[in-house]
Formats: sequence, C-alpha cells, structure tokens
Amino acid sequence: MLEFYFLFIFEQAESGYGSESSLRRHGSLLSLTSAASGLSTTSASSCKKGYSLREKLAEMETFRDILCRQVDTLQKYFDNCADADSKDELHRDKVSEDEEDFPTLRPDGDYLLNNNNSSKEKLFPVDNLKGPLGIDFKGEAITFKATTAGILSTLSHCIDILVKGEESWQRRLDKEIERRKRTEDAYKAAVTELKKKPHYGGPDYEEGPNSLINEEEFFDAVEAALDKHDQIEEQSQAERSRASRRISFTPDTYSSIMYNTSHLFCSQVEEMVQSHMNYSLQDVGGDANWQLVVEEGDMKVYRREVEENGIVLDPLKATHAVRGVTGHEVCHYFWDTAFRNDWETTVESFQVVETLSDKAVIIHQTHKRVWPASQRDVLYVSVIRKILSTNENDPDTWLVCNFSVDHDGYPPSARCIRAKINVAMICQTLISPPEGDKKITRDNILCKITYVANVNPGGWVPASVLRAVAKREYPKFLKRFTSYVQEKTSDAVVLF
Repeated sequence: MLEFYFLFIFEQAESGYGSESSLRRHGSLLSLTSAASGLSTTSASSCKKGYSLREKLAEMETFRDILCRQVDTLQKYFDNCADADSKDELHRDKVSEDEEDFPTLRPDGDYLLNNNNSSKEKLFPVDNLKGPLGIDFKGEAITFKATTAGILSTLSHCIDILVKGEESWQRRLDKEIERRKRTEDAYKAAVTELKKKPHYGGPDYEEGPNSLINEEEFFDAVEAALDKHDQIEEQSQAERSRASRRISFTPDTYSSIMYNTSHLFCSQVEEMVQSHMNYSLQDVGGDANWQLVVEEGDMKVYRREVEENGIVLDPLKATHAVRGVTGHEVCHYFWDTAFRNDWETTVESFQVVETLSDKAVIIHQTHKRVWPASQRDVLYVSVIRKILSTNENDPDTWLVCNFSVDHDGYPPSARCIRAKINVAMICQTLISPPEGDKKITRDNILCKITYVANVNPGGWVPASVLRAVAKREYPKFLKRFTSYVQEKTSDAVVLF
C-alpha cells in the first residue's frame, strides 16, 4: 500500500504544475527549466541591455504567471489537506463505533489496535489519493527563488533604462538650453544692430516732409541701395559685353548744320544752346563760388552750392580729357537712344515721346528708385548740335543739350516725383598732327569734355544726402560713359 501511494504521488507531480509544457512564456527568454535548474539566478534576457521596457514588462508578466501558478498549486494542496483531514475525522469516528460493536480479529487471533489503525488511515487515506497532492517542495522553492531573482533583475534593468533615458534627456535639455542661450544672444545682438541701422518701412520712414529718418540714416540707406544697384549693373554689363553689338555710322552722320526750326521748342533749343556756349565753357577753376569736389587724373568736378526753398539746386560742372575719341563720337553715343541702356545704369525705362526733327526728340525717362528716396522721372527735349568755330585756330564744338519741358501726353504722376534738368555734354576735338604724311589715327586724337548739370530733384531729400550722392555718382558716370565710348570706337573709323 505504501509503495502504491508514493507511485501515485509521483505520477500526479509529473502531470501537474511542474511540467515544462505548462509554462506560458510571453515571448520571454526565461523558461521554467532554466529557472528550476539552479544554474543561474538571473534570466538570460536581463543580461541583454538592449531590450526595451515593453519587452521587460512581458518578462515580468511571465514571472507573475509563474508565481500565480505556484500560489494556486499551494492553495490546492492546502485545500486538499484540509478536506482530507475532515474526511479522516469522519472515518475515524465511524471506525471507533464499529470496533465498539464488532471487534476485529487478526488472522493469528489477535485484535487490531484501534488507534494504530486510525493513524495509518489518516496518514494514508486511500480514498483521497485522487488529485494533485504530490508536490516537489524543493523544486518549487528553487523555482520561487529563481523567479524572484528574475523579477529583481528585470526591475534593475528597467531602472537602468529609465536612468539612461533620463540622462539622455538631460543631455538634450542641456543642449537645448545652450542653443537657446546662443539664439537669445544672437537675437539681442541683432536687435542692437537694428537699433543702430534700422530698416524702416511705411511712408513715415521714406522721403517726405514728415519723414522720421534722420540724415545719417537716410544716407546710409541710399548708399546701400546704390551699392546693390552697382553690383547688379556689373553683372549686367558683363553679359552685355559678351553679346556686344557694334552699330556703324557714316562720317556724314549729323554732319549737316542746317536745323529744322519749325517745331514747338525750337526757340527754347536755340536759347539753351547759346547759353551753354556762352557760359558753360568758361573756366571756373579760379572762381571762389565753385568748389573742386573731385579730382581724378584729367577729370575735375566742381560744385556751386545753391538752395531754393530748402531744395538743393547745386550746379555741377566736370571737365575731362579722353584720348582716342572725337567730340562727334562722344555726343553721338550720349544722344542716340539706341545706346542708352548700354551705359546708363540709373534708368529703369525710357521712351521717345515725340521726334521733333532728325536731331531733336522728346524723351520720358523713369529712374530706378533708391530707397528710401521716392522714385523720379524726367521729361525733356534732347538735341544734338555741331557748332562751327568762328576762329580757325579753335576746334569745332559738338553739343548735346537736354532740358525739361512739359507735354500734354505725359503729365506728372502720383507714382513719381517729376525732376527738372538742364544738362549739356560739350565736346571739342584736339588733333596732334602725325609725322610726315601719315594718316591721322586715334593716337593723335584728344577729346576735351565739359559736362554741366543743373538738376532740381524736387521732393524732400536732405541736402547733405543729395550732395554726397552727387559727389559719388557724377564722377562714376563720366568715367563709365567715356570708357564705353572708347570701347565702342576702338576698331571703328574715326568720325570727326
């Protein structure tokens, strides 16, 4: 009987909780076999630090299932023990009653002891051998220790992951704080710079009677805009040079000195031409009213300061000497609108409004805006003339005269301020006779240029700004234009 009981307990243990196939793993690397083996007190996954918290949570769920199964097994065991004890009490009471009534004899004639018989049945109740009473307490203890060790190891790993994550976020936070500090410093520096040189917007920060920009800021803005225009013009000039076109003209071009005197502005033209011939060619070098503002080589620029109602009307006069070109050629390129865009960098657009004669036209010209100054346009008559010398020792004079007029088809617009101009390009050609009977070449030619400009810009540009811009732009224009004429005529027939 005793051998049968232990065999039954062993079979129940093999088919019960201790079976390896009964363990649900949740994808974990932990198995009950490895836990019960006692070879390691930590799970294999706890050694792999790359696992995420989600995988570690799955492992802890596996450990929880193991502990729950152990609790269920122990609970069933104790329930069965309590049930067996209750049945043993009933059985013992029944046996006692039976023995009192019918004593049992041994085969050898001896009576059985009641207490010994009941003790054996209590220890080995045959009726209660059904059910999972056989438990490997040693194996359960090993499993419990391994499970709790695995839980602690997994918790430690989770804490490590959280600590590392916190450290990583702390480093990112430190970097963001440092980046924000640099950004704030850059912002403060930019604000400080903007306060020094503000970029204003709106009508109150443009040219006008109530402008909030002081003269220094106005000049800085104009100078920056002019520099930008110069850069754009240099690029455009390089492209035009690659696609340069040469327009030839015959020596008879503008050779006639007979002019049409029937057009509307003929009297004004004659008056302007005579005025320039009488006064513009006078030397102003010793005149105290004229200031020499620029001197570069053969070029000299003079200015006489004149203001009227707060508007700067300074007359400017420049003298220059250019070798290799004639006065006729200089005036031709200055007057002919076919070449205007090649050398004029301040013009946004222009068009011939009316052709008065073959040597006189009316032109409407819109200049590029230079912020914060308002945009300006001009409407003027442009005429080219050849003035014969009354003295055989003096050279003939070529002249281009541009002066403002009014025209019904082009009244002033609200978009632009209409400027008034009176400009003259006066040229005389000096020839150095070649040796012997050699032909005159461009090496023997020198052109004396007198350029005068009287401009009323209108508007409210500060006087200091206008004078500074004129001092900068007039010499630049004269050098650019004369260089252009030299380039265009270098390989052409000399036009006297």
